[in-house]
This record gives sequence, C-alpha cells and structure tokens, in this order.
Amino acid sequence: MTLLDGPRVMPAAGPPDSLVVLLHGYGADGNDLIGLADPWKRWLPRTAFVSPNAPETIPGMPMGRQWFGLGGYDPNQMRRDPRHTAEVYKGMATGAVKAAGALDAFLDAELARHRLAADRMALVGFSQGTMMSLHVGLRRKAGLAGIVGFSGALVGGDALKDEIACRPPVLLIHGDADEMVPVTALFGALEGLKEAEVPVRWHVCPGLGHGIDPEGLQLAGQFLSLVLNGR
Repeated sequence: MTLLDGPRVMPAAGPPDSLVVLLHGYGADGNDLIGLADPWKRWLPRTAFVSPNAPETIPGMPMGRQWFGLGGYDPNQMRRDPRHTAEVYKGMATGAVKAAGALDAFLDAELARHRLAADRMALVGFSQGTMMSLHVGLRRKAGLAGIVGFSGALVGGDALKDEIACRPPVLLIHGDADEMVPVTALFGALEGLKEAEVPVRWHVCPGLGHGIDPEGLQLAGQFLSLVLNGR
C-alpha cells in the first residue's frame, strides 16, 4: 500500500483540537489546496490542516498526481450522453475503491498523530478529491465530523446505501459554469446522498467555472466551524 504524505499547517498556538484533510483534484498535488488553511483560520484557529498528495503519478504529467485514472472522461460528451456518463462513473468508482485503502490509512495515522477522535476530523475535497472524500468518508466506521465537496461528483452512488457506515453532514458547492465537471453532477450527488439518508446542504455559484470563489470559501469555512466547533 502506498503511504501518503503532504503539506501541513498547524495552529498558531497550542495543540490542535480538530483536523481538516484537504483532498486535491486531478493533475494537482497537496500544495494546491493547503493554502485554504489561511482564510479558514478565522473560523478554525485551533485546527490542523493537511493535504496529502494522491498516490499515483499521471503519465506525461510528472508533476501532477491522481487518485485514479480518468479513462474516457469527456465532460462535453457527458453532457450529451447519460449512458456514457454512467460508464465513466462506473470506472471512476472502481478507481476510488482502489485508492480508498491508502487514504483510509492516512486518515487513521493523522488522527493518531494529533491524538484526536474520529469525530474531530472533516474532509474537504476539490473535483476528484470530492469524489474521494465522499467515497471514503461515508464508509468509515469510526465516522467523522463533516464533508465539504467543491466541484465534484458522487461515484459509486448505486452501492452507497449498502456500504454506508456513517452519515456526517455534507456541504456540496459547485459553479454553474463548470467546464470540467458539469453542475449536473451536483444534483446527481444530492439524489444519491438523500437516498442514503445523508444530511446534505448545497450551493451553486453563479458564473463560476471549475474552481473555488470567495463565496464558496466563506460558506465552507462557516460549515466547518459548525461541524467542528458547534458554531
């Protein structure tokens, strides 16, 4: 099993009382999201942040990482052909299962590192990192405080009702102009999560492409403060 690691940000003073794990998207690495720690410190002053690098390198992209390969992923075709979308999601679900063991082990090790209980941890994902956050986070027997997903999708949703092990609150945020992961993925995720009785909130950012805007940052920071600090 691949051992994951990545950049960390610790609280300014004292040991952390909570943990936020940031899961980056396809073609990036942990450095892509660790900067989110800075704007969220106002809500989470005693939280440790870590952003592990995905386990696989990408052929032809030596500096980029992936949680799993994308195969025939084509967002334009996915907009036109629901059957193609279903096949692509099936392949990504298989990839998420393969990557889950390394991520689960990393989460356990980080909780042990900081001597924190499982319910003091939240997952935040972007794009492919959202897919991993939802796939792994909802299947962890120890549970967690919450999940935030930016610009992502729910893969393996057809099996979720049978495999779900915990139901932390979820916040999904997506741009309605997302050119890489169509915003329809958010509504598909909502349907799958509600069928599995997962409490979920959502927000669509007008005019936003495949990214995170100031409004999304604020909504996520407030959500994390609520699930980790009760306020």
